[in-house]
Amino acid sequence: MFAPPPEIETLLFARVPPHLEIRDRTSEWLAGRAHGTLTSFLEGPAFDRKGRLYCTDIPFGRILRIDPDGAFTVIAEYDGEPNGLKIHSDGRIFIADQKQGILVLDPDGGKPEPFLIRAGLERLKGPNDLHFAPDGALYFTDQGQTGLHDPTGRLIRIGADGKIDVLLDNVPSPNGLVLNPAGNILYLAATRANAVWRVPLGAGGRVSKVGTFIQLSGGGGPDGLAIDEKGNLAIAHAGLGSVWLFSPEGEPLYRIRSCTGGRMTTNLAYGGEGGRTLFITESTTGSILAADLPVPGLTMFSHR
Repeated sequence: MFAPPPEIETLLFARVPPHLEIRDRTSEWLAGRAHGTLTSFLEGPAFDRKGRLYCTDIPFGRILRIDPDGAFTVIAEYDGEPNGLKIHSDGRIFIADQKQGILVLDPDGGKPEPFLIRAGLERLKGPNDLHFAPDGALYFTDQGQTGLHDPTGRLIRIGADGKIDVLLDNVPSPNGLVLNPAGNILYLAATRANAVWRVPLGAGGRVSKVGTFIQLSGGGGPDGLAIDEKGNLAIAHAGLGSVWLFSPEGEPLYRIRSCTGGRMTTNLAYGGEGGRTLFITESTTGSILAADLPVPGLTMFSHR
C-alpha cells in the first residue's frame, strides 16, 4: 500500500547490569510463556520530572529506575507481574499489574498498594497498560488472555472523580494506549488482531464509531504506543524488532529498528533533551534503546 519508509537507527542507552539479572529462579509468568530462559523482561517505560526513567520487570515483580547516566536501581520488588507504568502529576507511580490489578507506588520505593482490583463486581482480567488524560482521568487496558479466540478484552476509564466506566469490552488483546494531542481520539493497540484501533471520545467521554486506524502484519502485533506534539503515532511492534512512526492520517513516516538483535520491542517513552528522543524497551535482552526523532513527544500528565 505504501513504499517502505526511511529508517532511523537506534543506539543502546542502557542494559540491565549482570548483578541485577536473575538467574537462580523462574516465575509463573515465565513458565507460562514461550520466551525461553530470561533474566528480566522490561516493559512500561516512563520518565519523571528529574529525567529518571522507570520501567517494569514483569516476571520478577520489579520496578526499576534508570538514571540519566544509565545506572539501574531496584525501587520495588513484590509478588506481582507489573507491565505498564505511568507517573501521576503528583509523582505517584501507577502500575498495570497483570496479577494484582492497578497498583500505586510511592516514588521513593516501598511496596505497591492496591488502587483498583475490580470493575464493578467483576475482578479485572489482567491489566496491561495505562495512560493519564490531561484532566487526570486514567485509561487502562484489561487484557488477560484475550485474543481472536476470546475478544473480550476491555478498555476502562477511571475519572478524576473516581467514576469507573468500561468503554469497550470486545477487544482481542488490548494493550498500549495513548490520546492524541486534542484529547478526543484514543489510539488502542489490539495486539492479537495486529491492529491499532481509533477510539473517538465524544461528550462525556462516550465512545462511538470505533475503527481500525492501522493494520499491521507480521511479528506478534502492536504493543506500546507513544505520540508526539504533531500527533504522529509511534507503535512498538513486538516480535518484529521495530517501531513504526505514522502520521495522524495513518501514513508511515519512519521505521526504527532494534540495534541489539532482540525482536521484542515492547514499549516506548519520549524523553531526553527537548523530549526528542524515543526510548524503547527491548525486553528479551534487558535493554533500553534510544532513537533521535525530529518532533518532540507530547508532554505527559506527569510533567503538567
